Amino acid sequence: MKVVVDGMGGDNAPYAIVEGAVQAQKEYGIEIVITGPEDLIQKELDKYDYDKSKISILHASEVIGTNEHPAMAIRRKKDSSINKALNLVKNGEADAIISAGSTGAFLTGATLIIGRIKGVLRPALAPIMPGKNGPFMLIDCGANVDCKPKNLEQFALMGKAYFETVMQVNNPSVGLINIGSEEEKGNELTKEAHKLLKEAPINFAGNVEPRDIPLGNVNVLVCDGFVGNTVLKTIEGVAGNIFSVLKEEIYSSFKTKIGGMLLKSVFSKFKKDYDYKEYGGAGFLGVKSICVKAHGSSDAKALKNAIRQAKVFYDNRVIETITEYIENSIADNDENIKAE
Repeated sequence: MKVVVDGMGGDNAPYAIVEGAVQAQKEYGIEIVITGPEDLIQKELDKYDYDKSKISILHASEVIGTNEHPAMAIRRKKDSSINKALNLVKNGEADAIISAGSTGAFLTGATLIIGRIKGVLRPALAPIMPGKNGPFMLIDCGANVDCKPKNLEQFALMGKAYFETVMQVNNPSVGLINIGSEEEKGNELTKEAHKLLKEAPINFAGNVEPRDIPLGNVNVLVCDGFVGNTVLKTIEGVAGNIFSVLKEEIYSSFKTKIGGMLLKSVFSKFKKDYDYKEYGGAGFLGVKSICVKAHGSSDAKALKNAIRQAKVFYDNRVIETITEYIENSIADNDENIKAE
């Protein structure tokens, strides 16, 4: 397997990106290409002992920033690190791409350069989140702010495909994020999406209220990108605040410090379970190749785990399974139209 990494994407590029790539190569034995200014990337690589036959550099003279208009930047900056990486995948010279850079530019480039799976209306960003009773997928969490009911139905099918192949969950449950559990609750989008999901070939669990999201009782949670991104950032913020408050309280007195020491293993497990670095990145589901978006503030550990995520996609043939699900969905829809 060959993975291409956007060497200039993210807050900690290129040093954390290069370090994470070196770690991933050693641990997973895959071939890695890093895009970016050759002299800058090589300077970082020279800090490590690595297999020079497994890690190479593809020179790119430009960088797309997070404050640039995604579509315009992708079209104008042909020699950017993200553009070079995307074209490597498009041309079949790499099996997957990882970037911690601009989400908008990555999604735009993945859609325009690599292309969507036939029949997919919109690709979706789908991270795996930690839940009390098990991990769950949140789809979409920011790629599509405005959606139609059909988009949400496709998100559900793609999420199902991921959970069956990667998570090895047979007939995973799929829920629709809504303001109430009753079928008639919500806006026009959720009401119409609810009707479609009831008829879709999925294990539909109905509406899921926001307070029940962290439980992880439902495997795949479907929503538009506005709601999903709000949920994602709320969970990140709450988790971060809990860690901060606990730390302050533990160090507030000698007595609480002793208690903290006794509970150190519990806190360590809790932190690991809710650390985005452990999950690495979120897949863009619906594009023709493996695209993994790493967190913008990814360090080496997070980048390494994002590459691991890409390998999991590759080993479990996630793209092929999603393609099959969408093709079958289109065929079923055509049959229904003919019957009517």
